[in-house]
Amino acid sequence: MDKAFLQNLFTRHRSCSKCPPRKMSDEVLHGLIAMLFPDFDRLEVDDSDGFAEMARALQHKLHLLMQSDPTASDVDSAQTAKTFFQELPNLQKQIAEDVKAMYDGDPAARSEEEIIRCYPGFLAIASYRIAHGLHLRGFELLARIFTEVAHAKTGIDIHPGARIGSHFCIDHGTGVVIGETSEIGEWVKIYQGVTLGGLSVDKADARKKRHPSIEDHVVIYSGATILGGETVVGHHSIIGGNVWLTRSVKPHTKVYYKAAMSHDDGSTDTIEYRES
Repeated sequence: MDKAFLQNLFTRHRSCSKCPPRKMSDEVLHGLIAMLFPDFDRLEVDDSDGFAEMARALQHKLHLLMQSDPTASDVDSAQTAKTFFQELPNLQKQIAEDVKAMYDGDPAARSEEEIIRCYPGFLAIASYRIAHGLHLRGFELLARIFTEVAHAKTGIDIHPGARIGSHFCIDHGTGVVIGETSEIGEWVKIYQGVTLGGLSVDKADARKKRHPSIEDHVVIYSGATILGGETVVGHHSIIGGNVWLTRSVKPHTKVYYKAAMSHDDGSTDTIEYRES
């Protein structure tokens, strides 16, 4: 292999001091979720002192990851890691509310423990909750790495900048995309293949609200696509499967498509968009 090429690569690696290690990122995210929810992965410690030492070690690793995040070079990473761990009881409560919503919303779920151990929605939402806390504190790259770890494992893509209320449920989940400026209320349920996306991919709109707002108690069925920063889905609405929505709907609205019907003469009824 060309020596000049290898030397160039070596130089670039040496200069990349501000690169959060991916293996450590995966370990810290897994460790945080496991610490809060033993049904996710029981940690092998002998006594409470050992558990406390494990928590301190995890906090130190989070501090090291924060130090290597170039998006927050002016933030006190040691103090932020300490504060983040002090607020873990609130984070655990938030995620536990999501677990309850997933259990209440899925007749196939036999227990909350099953959801924590098996459901991709749990891993994706728990990772988002952790990442969102880091995002709010300025660690945008590390937050994105955490949600991408979950994305790779679950097929659920939630940007850490999205704002999501309590008791959030993702059922099945594969192919769900929730964009950066999405706003989701409380007790919202989303099925697989749902996209909350932007109408524009223009770089000039990067700091604008590009993604929709979903109010409380909305259900969005599989394959629905909802686009645009000015699009608002009113509370207690139902968005049917495969709906393409680029405008707001009022509260208590049902939006769906009527199936197309093929006839022996080769004609096909027009697919009908309905709102009720």
